[in-house]
Amino acid sequence: MLWHVRIFFVKLAHFFVQFYYPFRWAAGPAISNDSAPQPCKSRPQRPPTPSPPQDTAVPLSQPTTTTPPTLSLVPPGYTTSTPAPPGVEPPSPAPIFAPSTSPALVPSPALSPPGLLSTPSSQPQHFHASEVFRGAQGFIINNAQFNESSSTGLGLKQLLKHSMPDAFYNSSARYPPPKCHLGTRNEHIDLITNWALGKSDRKEPILWMHGPFGIGKSAVAQSCAEALESTNKLAATLFFSRSNADRDDPRRIFTSIAYQIATTCPSFREIIDKRMIEDPALVTKSLSIQFKELLVCPLGQVDNAESGLQERVVIIDGLDECRGTAEQCEIIRIVAASVDKRTTPFRWFITSRPEDPIIRTMNSSTVSPICSRIKLPVSRAIDHEILVYLTDEFKMIREEHGLPVSWPSEEVPVLLVERGAGLWIYVSTIVRFIKDENSLGPKDQLRIVLEFAKDISTKVGPDNPLAEMDFFYILIVQRVLPKVRTTVQNILLVHSALSGNLSCIATALCLSAEQLRRACASIQSVMELQGSDLKSMCTIFYHASFLDFMKDPQRSKELSIHGDFLIGRRRELLEWLHGVCSRSTDSSYIMFPPDTVLPEGISGPDHYRRVLALFWELCGVCKHPLDSQTAISLAELPFKKMLRLLGDGGRWEIIGGQLPPELRDKIIRKRKLALSWPVLLWNPNVKG
Repeated sequence: MLWHVRIFFVKLAHFFVQFYYPFRWAAGPAISNDSAPQPCKSRPQRPPTPSPPQDTAVPLSQPTTTTPPTLSLVPPGYTTSTPAPPGVEPPSPAPIFAPSTSPALVPSPALSPPGLLSTPSSQPQHFHASEVFRGAQGFIINNAQFNESSSTGLGLKQLLKHSMPDAFYNSSARYPPPKCHLGTRNEHIDLITNWALGKSDRKEPILWMHGPFGIGKSAVAQSCAEALESTNKLAATLFFSRSNADRDDPRRIFTSIAYQIATTCPSFREIIDKRMIEDPALVTKSLSIQFKELLVCPLGQVDNAESGLQERVVIIDGLDECRGTAEQCEIIRIVAASVDKRTTPFRWFITSRPEDPIIRTMNSSTVSPICSRIKLPVSRAIDHEILVYLTDEFKMIREEHGLPVSWPSEEVPVLLVERGAGLWIYVSTIVRFIKDENSLGPKDQLRIVLEFAKDISTKVGPDNPLAEMDFFYILIVQRVLPKVRTTVQNILLVHSALSGNLSCIATALCLSAEQLRRACASIQSVMELQGSDLKSMCTIFYHASFLDFMKDPQRSKELSIHGDFLIGRRRELLEWLHGVCSRSTDSSYIMFPPDTVLPEGISGPDHYRRVLALFWELCGVCKHPLDSQTAISLAELPFKKMLRLLGDGGRWEIIGGQLPPELRDKIIRKRKLALSWPVLLWNPNVKG
């Protein structure tokens, strides 16, 4: 009996919420009141947690007259007696219920006071039952029917709104996700999953896998996520993508992790749902506060062993794709501090490119002792895996389109493996291009690919099979600070002209070893700088397509090292040579323009020699002939003095540019130079 009474009162509370708050009112009920209420001054606010009920008997009274099947309600704050003065809260006597023998609740015509018809709110409102009855007196309910309502789940919905569901490992936005082809990358997948399951000798709670652009880090992370999910060892995943605005927001990383944990752990879900209802603004707080309030504190109230969260893995892929280098480093430090203090029960698997800020943070004294590392290098050792992948993909394409068994010829996969040079993104991009439905079919697409592969100068426009790769290359270069970007462009330009000798590059550009190292560090996702000093330094580009991309203005646009940038660089060097020739007398007395500052270890004659060599190399770029302004200025250059400043005895070759014939003739007549085009030769035996 008591249980039925309790259920009755619970339902009654929900009933009054619907009738007293019109914005939750599905249909207009009848409310009659002997005392006309005043309009509501404000929307009701969430009350504090009610005090425990007192041991006071609740009187029940029977009606003295027969009443129609209607509801008489005095809203909270109003009584049938004299209203309380403004600012004084009226007493809250216990409500009085009168059971009725009437068969049903029959609403009377709408008698709702205007003051109660407030505009519906877009934000959910939450009320305690005790607040509904505050100040209510003398109402009667006859044979009422009740509908239950609940705020459960509202907090979780708010959390989802501020998460990145498109970045989850099983999101449809990523379908089909990049994953390792069957039979490939098994060594790395086993290493990571064994670490996650505690079967490895790697005991550090953070595992960082780093490697250059396009090497397949995301594919490995995806395969590991699927393997861990099947063993219930996956807590949450995030696959960042700078090219997608819904997958690069650092402010949503911890909300996303908390949401995913809540979907698999009921006890955590209940806590986080309530916490979000209490403070919806949590999702706008700083990263450290979000981590504490959405993860640390709720997890502290959960039995991690019983919930199964202990030692589960959180995967964060492509941290370098997260917006803002400062935020990337802060995320690492927050996670490391939690691991160190054991405020969360997880293992953390993070992948990224070897970006300089991330490297420094991972190598810091607070992170390094608790972080294990895996390097995923570019290696020709995986050529056989790439060949397996290409062979299987071509087989699927052949079967889908009914192509003959002889397609493609045996040398095609071999050629693509060779061009891929150990870079998965190259072959995967090529396969996607061949599969493109918006084309004339795989045969025609493969023809375009083969033409491109045999001539790396690339085809531009819609038939460019590296369009996707180009987009990422643009992102990498655009991330470099503008002041440093010009230096990087100059390094790449000189690298392409002087065969990659870093000592020559530094001498020509007046860069110290440290300046060169720092500039190269900004693009180490596509290249690696090896060696400790200028003499031993060398660069390794992970894929030749990057330099091809940078030299093609139609692909790299304003970031290109050719086109307008090449023209401007030629003019600067030519102006500099004119200045040196006008100031200097001979090789023992070379005067540079005032803005030339030579770093320690670079001599004046060496610098002059490298600049002159660089200038003529740049003049010889066949696809970009000299513009008229540069050609005219070049014809006025004092060639004999310019060459005499070199101090070399005998002949010194200068690679000539594509000068117009009339300018070539003018140079020969005026400067008395022996000419063997396209090579200009200084003949010291010619007088005058």
